[in-house]
Amino acid sequence: MSSDSKTALNETPINQTAINQTAADAVPGCPSCGAKYSLEEIDAALKTCPSCGFYYRMEPAERLKYIADPGSFREFSANLRSLNPIDLAGYEEKLSEAEARARVKDAVITGFCTIEGRPLILGLMSFNFMGGSMGSVVGEKVNRALLKGAEKKLPVLIYTTSGGARMQEGIFSLMQMAKTSSAAAELDKAVIPFFIVLCDPTTGGVTASFAMLADVAMAEPGALIGFAGPRVIEGTIRQTLPEGFQRAEFQLEKGFVDLIVPRREQRRVIAGLVDLHRSFPAAAAKPGKGES
Repeated sequence: MSSDSKTALNETPINQTAINQTAADAVPGCPSCGAKYSLEEIDAALKTCPSCGFYYRMEPAERLKYIADPGSFREFSANLRSLNPIDLAGYEEKLSEAEARARVKDAVITGFCTIEGRPLILGLMSFNFMGGSMGSVVGEKVNRALLKGAEKKLPVLIYTTSGGARMQEGIFSLMQMAKTSSAAAELDKAVIPFFIVLCDPTTGGVTASFAMLADVAMAEPGALIGFAGPRVIEGTIRQTLPEGFQRAEFQLEKGFVDLIVPRREQRRVIAGLVDLHRSFPAAAAKPGKGES
């Protein structure tokens, strides 16, 4: 694999709660309200608390069950695997451990699917794989998904959850910010819609690149969305941040995201957005050269 298909600077995940939000183990009680439910009941509620609506984190396989039409997902770029571009001791072992734990080959999967019959390209990030960090493989997969959308004239939808870039790959990870941003620009030139769903947490280099370049930026309720973490910001500016700072609701109020969409509404909303963008001819959507 070439150097730009290897993987890369793991910024420390900045949502440092002591909560096991994956609900992968026995659930002692909702971290928000304390209500106790079985894993089956939480799964039936799409990984939310049936009492207060607290959102647990989800992994790609779990999201596919509710977002994509049954049997429609066809993965591509599945054979890409991370190498060790800066020869960091122990990195290969960390990758093997992450793959076994998250049951994916890197922190994003990409493929074709339909949502309520609408064909599109789907990307799903995994926070369980090294904090959803973006290295060269993640960058390459996102890059290919965006360019494939431009080539096939298909909308692109990416669910983001990330602690940022991957420190184990040094500068190779930071290169992915420019790479994915460039691919998003190509999709925009082709007048193909790009949708993002910002999940908890979406931070660091992912936020600073493709995650903020969508035509419509949606967020899940309560998701942490930002670049640096609240504690880092408070330590830098020496001021107390407002309540709910960087949460989805705060970011919606400040215009950082376009809308907050609960999981049960996401299929309907995304299908509607695809239809809405289809209703406008490409020639009318973008002014040509010399036009204002």
